[in-house]
Amino acid sequence: MIVCVAVVGHQNNPLYLQSFTNADDALKLHHIVHCSLDVIDDRVNNPKKTGSTLNEAFLGLLYPSENYKAYGYLTNTKVKFIFVTTDLDVKDADVRNFFKRFHSAYVDAVSNPFHVPGKKITSKTFAERTWFDCWLQLSLVGQ
Repeated sequence: MIVCVAVVGHQNNPLYLQSFTNADDALKLHHIVHCSLDVIDDRVNNPKKTGSTLNEAFLGLLYPSENYKAYGYLTNTKVKFIFVTTDLDVKDADVRNFFKRFHSAYVDAVSNPFHVPGKKITSKTFAERTWFDCWLQLSLVGQ
């Protein structure tokens, strides 16, 4: 189950952060997102050290913990997408599909002529699509 999604700007400024759990876990999830940013920066700045190539936007597993796993995605404009899940056996194909849908929703939100680039995403449509994609991912995992 996806418990948190985040969109972080190219200067590591939060553009969108939504957790789908109770308020007690929100701080822990924000910490996991923040730690995941360090991993993304390390992979982007030291590709030879980590052995990863930046030809692909999907960054894979960023931050595994006892109860959560964080996955990342990096756009061409260096905007970072992170989601945190409680499912410890998630397939990469499912994660990639989620990020593709999430990226599409992000592009639609920032293409709005009233959106100011680099500012927080306040679109209700984006929030609804994000919630639906998280719900859809939950129902796909159950299959």
